[in-house]
Amino acid sequence: MKRRARLCLFLAALLAFITGARAAAIQPAVVYDFGGKYDRSFNQSASEGMERFKKETGISYREFEITNAAQREQAMEHLARHGATLIIAVGFTQASAVERVARRHPNVKFTLIDAVVDLPNVQSIVFREQESSFLCGMLAAMASKTGKVGFIGGMDIPLIRKFAMGYAAGVHYVNPKDQVFENMIGTTPAAWGDPTRGADLAKSQFGRGADVVFHAAGASGLGVLQAAQDAGLLGIGCDSNQDYLHPGHVLTSAIKRVDVAVYRSCMDALKGDWKAGHEVLGLKEGGVDFSLDKDNRALITPAMLKRVEQARADIIAGRLKVPEYPGS
Repeated sequence: MKRRARLCLFLAALLAFITGARAAAIQPAVVYDFGGKYDRSFNQSASEGMERFKKETGISYREFEITNAAQREQAMEHLARHGATLIIAVGFTQASAVERVARRHPNVKFTLIDAVVDLPNVQSIVFREQESSFLCGMLAAMASKTGKVGFIGGMDIPLIRKFAMGYAAGVHYVNPKDQVFENMIGTTPAAWGDPTRGADLAKSQFGRGADVVFHAAGASGLGVLQAAQDAGLLGIGCDSNQDYLHPGHVLTSAIKRVDVAVYRSCMDALKGDWKAGHEVLGLKEGGVDFSLDKDNRALITPAMLKRVEQARADIIAGRLKVPEYPGS
């Protein structure tokens, strides 16, 4: 019995040593974009990826939510100076800060989501958002009874124009005569955190005859989805699966697997497989998709699903090309 107890103590000590060594090998951190960690969209997806990494490895992480533009670089500099070995920057607006801080700290790894910085210690991950938006556009056209659908973007930038172009292409793939209304919430980062403005624009589009409205607007999009429910019509979510927010009134969501990208970056760093460079994730790579679950299944008929799944397969195989906004 004593021998067995000593063996158990030894194994416990060995496990503690290994765990400690792994924890020391990587100290991840994440800097969220405007809109906050709990935006139920882009930032929250990144947070879920970090939480998955923490749960599976037992390695905790540091995080920072910016409230003004100057904090991006300040936060990254502070994290780099105080032991972070991998800093994940969520959002294209962080590109300049990543470039400056990464140059000053060449031994720290940086993973940048939604923009590209070409440095030997920066991993840049972008997505083919137009592909998932195309599928959502198809579903919108097939669900619409009026032949009029809408799109509401957050900040008016090429990235969001890419969403809009893919969505319109999907609508017109189903019915070239359908009308697509388009509005942007603003031209500054404040556009990501204004659900009241999102709701107002959605109400305007509903008033003009749209019966399905897709948002790519971060936390502002929550107002769009609320307006769709209030009007008894349909919204389409973005980035995260938002079907659950208003079951029966969210037709689908354009999913962007920021959570997977973040989780994989952390795991690769832990295993020693992390690589700098530029990676593009689309339908083929599992980086984007549309949602189908218990909260929206009743809204998508078998015929609708069959058609959109065929388009999905054609895009992956290269038989169907989705247009991309220039410069996105």
